[in-house]
Amino acid sequence: MTVASDAAAPGSTPVREDLFLGGRVKLRQPVRGYRAGMDAGLLAAACAAAPGQSVFEAGCGAGAVLCQIGARCPEAQLQGLERDPAMAALADENLTLNGFGDRGTVQTGDVADRPSPEERGRSDWAISNPPFFDDPGALRTPGPGKRDAWLADDGLQAWLDRLSLTAREGGQVLLIHRADRLADILEGLKRRCGSFAVRPVHPFADAPAKRVLVRAIRGGRAPLVLHPPLVLHERSGGHTAAAETILQGEASVIL
Repeated sequence: MTVASDAAAPGSTPVREDLFLGGRVKLRQPVRGYRAGMDAGLLAAACAAAPGQSVFEAGCGAGAVLCQIGARCPEAQLQGLERDPAMAALADENLTLNGFGDRGTVQTGDVADRPSPEERGRSDWAISNPPFFDDPGALRTPGPGKRDAWLADDGLQAWLDRLSLTAREGGQVLLIHRADRLADILEGLKRRCGSFAVRPVHPFADAPAKRVLVRAIRGGRAPLVLHPPLVLHERSGGHTAAAETILQGEASVIL
């Protein structure tokens, strides 16, 4: 990710314009508060939506993942859900900014709410980068603009339920989360999903995984597949070659 410029947001919220995928995607994000970064890039890189397939993202924020999927999967249909109206409006703006307005929509709503009959079981892909914590006592109070991105008020299970209920039978559920929640993710999805695929994401080759990418199939029954780890950084500095090609949009994360 590189910073392109500062820009004026709708209303009074100042934003800056960041570049993703080697400049192919422009994203306006709030100057203060949570801003998407590497996790969003990895999640988008693991979504292999075929032409015409639908992608639903729970908690889409400013649209970083949706916009990157739009660039990676040119004919995918994009739908976001975001409970913060200002961020939902910004996501809509970013879809239009990148030329995806004709195949992308964002609605305001809460992940904890059950999908409507029209949404339930309709998406080819249901994806998310859920908040990493559901216990306010587990971390210091997040700064302004970061609380919703860091704390899942209704718990991780609410996010897993929304994804598995939104995916069609045979559809894909995909998320990135903390590595230490892997057991909870598998347990939380197993009622409706199977055929799990997991890729650990390590900050360095000699350090434990901090993230996991998990893909599941609604109604799947195949054995779990544990893929080789993805290592992000060299101890000498900079990204590994594998991570850099993914973040530049030259490669995908295979799951």
